[in-house]
Parts: sequence; C-alpha cells; structure tokens
Amino acid sequence: MTDEFSASYSDLLDGTYDCVDRLVLNAYNPLCASPGGFRTWWRRLMGGSDADLDTAHLMRLAGRFSRRVRAYADANGIPVIDCKAGERKHELAEEYLGEHPAARGVFLILVARAVAPVWEVERTPNGTLRNLAKKKAYVNHYSFHIMDPEWGHLTIKLSGHPPFGAQIILNGHEYVASRGAKQGLNFTKEGNCFTRVDSPVELAKVADTVSDARASGHLSQLCDRWIYTACLCFGLSLEEQERSGFQYAYSVYQVEYSRNLLFTEGGQMEQVFQDLVDRNRARLGLRQIRTIFGTHHRHTRARTGQRASRVAVTLERPVYSLTVFKLHFGQLTLKGYTKGERVLRFEAIVHNPRELGCGRVIAKLPTIVARLKAILDRALRTVQWLDRAFVADATLDQLPVPAQLGKTRVGGIDLGQVRMRTVLAAIVALALTPRGVTVGELAAKIHEIGGQAVRDYGVRQAAYDLKKLRAKQLVEKPGHSRRYQVLDHGLRTITALVVLREHVLKPLLAAASQPIASAPLRPKLGRKPKTWSPIDEHYQTLRLTMHALLNDLHLAVA
Repeated sequence: MTDEFSASYSDLLDGTYDCVDRLVLNAYNPLCASPGGFRTWWRRLMGGSDADLDTAHLMRLAGRFSRRVRAYADANGIPVIDCKAGERKHELAEEYLGEHPAARGVFLILVARAVAPVWEVERTPNGTLRNLAKKKAYVNHYSFHIMDPEWGHLTIKLSGHPPFGAQIILNGHEYVASRGAKQGLNFTKEGNCFTRVDSPVELAKVADTVSDARASGHLSQLCDRWIYTACLCFGLSLEEQERSGFQYAYSVYQVEYSRNLLFTEGGQMEQVFQDLVDRNRARLGLRQIRTIFGTHHRHTRARTGQRASRVAVTLERPVYSLTVFKLHFGQLTLKGYTKGERVLRFEAIVHNPRELGCGRVIAKLPTIVARLKAILDRALRTVQWLDRAFVADATLDQLPVPAQLGKTRVGGIDLGQVRMRTVLAAIVALALTPRGVTVGELAAKIHEIGGQAVRDYGVRQAAYDLKKLRAKQLVEKPGHSRRYQVLDHGLRTITALVVLREHVLKPLLAAASQPIASAPLRPKLGRKPKTWSPIDEHYQTLRLTMHALLNDLHLAVA
C-alpha cells in the first residue's frame, strides 16, 4: 500500500488489499422514463394501439407478474418468502446459503413492499387519454437471489409494476473469492472479508479486476445474463421483450470501496484502532473533513429548497464490542471498523455518484472507484494515529500467564510479587557477566538485593524462577551448561519492567493525588526545597505531561 498509515504499520501486518465491496446498480428502461416514451413502448407491446393503456391494465400486468413468479417457484422448489417491514433480507439469504451450499441459479425469492415509480393513466369519459403521470408508490418488489458461477451471490430486486425498474446488488468480495478459488489461492473468508490470506499480493491483483477499465463491460454482461431470463420474463415474456424493444440501461447507485489491513496480532489491531478513534473523534473539523473528501465548495445550500450537506463525525456501536468510526459529508461517508479478530477496514462510500461530479452511467465505474480510493488515501494521511514505537505487543499480558517449557508446565511472571521483582532486578545486575549466571549466583544476588524480604530464598527457588524466564524466552540455557545467558531482547524487556515500575510509575503514582496549581505549574508540596534537582524537574514535567495527555484523550481522570 502507498498510504502512510499502512506503511507505518507494515511490520505488524500480514498483508493488505483493496476491494470494491458493496456495489448497487440501477437498471432502467430509458424509453419508459418519459410519458411519450412509455406510450411508445406500450404501443409496441400492444400491436400499435394504446386503447388499453389504463391503470387497470397496468395493475393486471403486476398481478400476472406475481402469479408467474409463485407458480415458477412452486414448480422448481424455490422458496418464496414474504418479508415484513424492517426485516434484514440479506440475512435470510445468507442463512439459506449456509444450509444449501450447492445452490445454483435462482435459489431464493423474497417479496417486500418498497417505493418505486409507476405510471398513472387518466382518461376522459369518452376514453381519450388525458394525462400520463409518473408517481411514486409502495409496490411489491421481488428480490431474486442468484448464485452465479463467475461472480457468486448477487441479488436482483425488481419492481412488479411497469416499467419494471430494478436494482442489482453485488459484493466484490464474492467475485474475488470465486475468482481466487479458481486460481488456487488459499484464504479464509468470513462474510464479506478475508481474514487469512496466504498470498495477499495475488489476492490484491484479483480484487483490482473488479474496478479496472473492463469492469463495466463485464458487469453489463453479468446483468444481462440474468435480468431478462430469470427476472423480467415473469412480467414480459422473451417474445414480448423483443416485440416491444424493452432493454435495460445500467447506472451506478452506490459503491463501497474498502482497504483491509490484516494484522498479525489482534491485540495490536485493537490498540491501533482505539487510539485512532480517541485522537480523531473530537479533533476533526469541517476544514479537515473537506480536505479528506476533496471538496472545495463553500458549505452552503446549492439550490433553493435543497438541504445542506450533512457533515458529522460519529461513533456507533451496532453490536457489543464493535466500534464504528464514521465521517459524513453529504452523500459521502468514510468508515473505520474492525472485522473478525485481525482485520482493520476503512471504507469510502458514495450513496449518490452525483456527489463526485463524474457521472453515474456504468462506464464511469472505474472513475468512481478511483475517486473513492483517493478519498481513502487522503483520509489516512489526514487522521492522526499512534506512533509505531508505542504499539505494544502481548508481552505484558502474557507474562503472568503460565507457560510450557518442554514437557514441564511452569507458572507465569507476576510483577505483583516481591520475590519476582527481586529476581528481575538481580537478573539485570548479573546480565553482563561474561560467562553467564549460575543458580547459586542468582540466589546470592537476590539475598543481597532483597534482604529480609527474601531470607528463605534458596537455589531451588532460583532454579524454578529461571525456568519461568526460559519459558518466556527471556533467558536461555545453552546445551548442557549450568550457566544461564540473558537474551538481548530479554534484557531490554526485563530492564524496562524494572526501571519503569521503580523509577517512573511509583513516583508518578505518589504524585497523582496531589493537585496541580494553576500558576506557577508546580505541585502543592509546600516551599520548593533548596535541593530541587534536575531529576525533580523531570518528574514534574512527566506529571504535567501525563495530565495534558489524558486531557487530550478526553479521559475523565484528567
């Protein structure tokens, strides 16, 4: 990836890939978009006459559509489900696919009411056509869920009323999974996300084909392959389609473009994302949001009566333990959230391509995707994120957990115990011994450092504690030697644990209960002593800096 965010965390990632996610196309008959055009189409359908063009005949076509759909589904064992308002229809399809993984072609039909344009015919008492008006009404829509051998799962949602407007709903991850499987790529897919990929570079190449210059032609062919013979045929037979010249054109309605970062460790992903949320939820203003979305207009109403564009920074928690960070600017949205245990996803969404100013016909899809990609790149340059050096691994969490050394199970390293803290201090003191450390030398050093607190400590305890350190890969025992060597990274870890606890955390904790004076910025500890040293200045700076940090993070403890 070329963006700075991905590059800064590159050593924490197994790979990245970009992919067109949700893609919604509008299917419409251009001839039927105007009253004159609809009347022309009707005459072609009815042999040159529009005497039967009235609301009753249009309703009969809708009734015929419904009867044919249900009869065909009953004859071929395809479930038809009438859905209630607000029901998540895609979840029904996913559940059915889970139970019938071998489904091919049309495998499920869902029926629900939704708004669609319909024609209302008004005639005079003597039968003369007075007015043909388009209006929006709630009518039955039929969602044909289809399993395509090339693309995978797609949905065609078709209105049962003339002019039979439709939407084609696809997901780029379905296509990438189907194409990748044919190329022999190994991956694990959960929903619309790849959580494990053996070759992210090869997968990214497949994902790029969804939005390349040939994508619009492939999508048109895909839609044509199903919409006429599997959906529209219930309203107009193939002969009626040909006689009336009914033909769909396609335009882009909604596009989601995602960048997916596959982290090696889920804990590091959570730390990076939660810190990004904390740093940006209150910092991003209109200027930064305009920079991200690449707009230089003044934020006012463009036309009389038109609502001003929505601009917002929001946090949502649709399910437990999931945080979704969103930026809204008019019909554009940027989302950041986690998928599965190790995937961090950023999405750029356009709800109406008119917002991008590049056209909506399907031939403009590569241009639309390129502009969404540019939004992602600008967003990941503009937002603030945690410096790579401060992204913690699992060391601190794993130290207290029991571990395995060969066939022996040993306890963890509990820094709450005086004995274990003394052992670590002794290891630091003896780490530079050229020949290594013996069990006896460690026990003697512990007695020297700990005094009466560890008076019962002996060589058996020292041997067991060294086993704990070996199980955590902090210390090694070469071959059959009786001497132990402290590993380089082990010494850095142990030294940090000892020094930070004793010389940073303890002084800061002692000062945490003391209030900070408004001026001068000194702790209220009475008169400043004459022996105020540079070390005292450093501690005071740390204390003040910690309060400023907590304040910037909007934590109540500040």
